[in-house]
Amino acid sequence: MTTRVAVLVGSLRADSVNRRLAEMLRDQAPEGVELQLVDGLGDLPFYNEEIDTDDAASAVLALRGAVASSDRVLAVTPEYNGTMPAVLNNALDWLSRPYGAGAIVGKPFGVIGTTPTPYGGKWAHADAARSAGIAGARVVESVVVSQPGVGVDVLTDPEVRARLLDALRLLVEAEEAPVAA
Repeated sequence: MTTRVAVLVGSLRADSVNRRLAEMLRDQAPEGVELQLVDGLGDLPFYNEEIDTDDAASAVLALRGAVASSDRVLAVTPEYNGTMPAVLNNALDWLSRPYGAGAIVGKPFGVIGTTPTPYGGKWAHADAARSAGIAGARVVESVVVSQPGVGVDVLTDPEVRARLLDALRLLVEAEEAPVAA
């Protein structure tokens, strides 16, 4: 059986370090694990209940479909001004609706990433985990890797790679939360 992991990358830059980390995890995922980088987060309109209809934007439908069809969700994100990037926050807002029945409800959720600071994105990662938990995801506390990008090449360092792959393994092993009927 294949475990499908939807990956939300918090940086829109095509060559961002966090996107490259997500691609590395996708390419080195263990057997039986498939990572799908969910593209199009920059195409999502800002969440507005008035446009959250059956005819919602195609980017919204694609995001919800990718996460609904996944078994797990992994955010790979930098930190912008001490919190998660707006594009990730907006994606989580769309995934949280309809309230109590959003595509993210019950899904094991982890967050990893790096920033070129000594803190490695810990505030963004905490905010993303809190927001996803409020949205109904089951946050896997042991799957939070905030890697400082100071003094280490996060893309090639074997210790960093091992920590990230271990985080992915822990997310895959996590149990889904039962969804209320």
